[in-house]
Amino acid sequence: YYYSIQPGGNSVVGGGFYGPERDDLLRIRREIAADAQPLRKLITAPRFREFYGELAGDTLKTAPKGFDRDHPDIDLLRYKNFYAMHAFTDAEVLRADFLDHVIDGWLRLRPFFDHLSEVLTTDENGVPLVDS
Repeated sequence: YYYSIQPGGNSVVGGGFYGPERDDLLRIRREIAADAQPLRKLITAPRFREFYGELAGDTLKTAPKGFDRDHPDIDLLRYKNFYAMHAFTDAEVLRADFLDHVIDGWLRLRPFFDHLSEVLTTDENGVPLVDS
């Protein structure tokens, strides 16, 4: 989870996976290539879209190494980071209910965050990588 409060309309709240390690990024991409529907459902859900819009971050110009450029989910496979951000105006930050909006934003992000956390803590068969 992330937040930054700065004057000049540069205040943001969000979170996800920014700058994942090479192996983690490959694991996420393999999950997407196998079945992008769970992730796609989360990032197109009205509660997510209303607050965050779309995923943020840089994307590759072409397919990542080892993935078909004609893959039906190439739009998701091209992401280098998997996170979402919502910007606030200075007036919004100064409102008495600002913290409520931050908490609501993180609650809207939680299913997305939980899904990718599960992907990164299981193998490609869904078996946990560590004992609980």
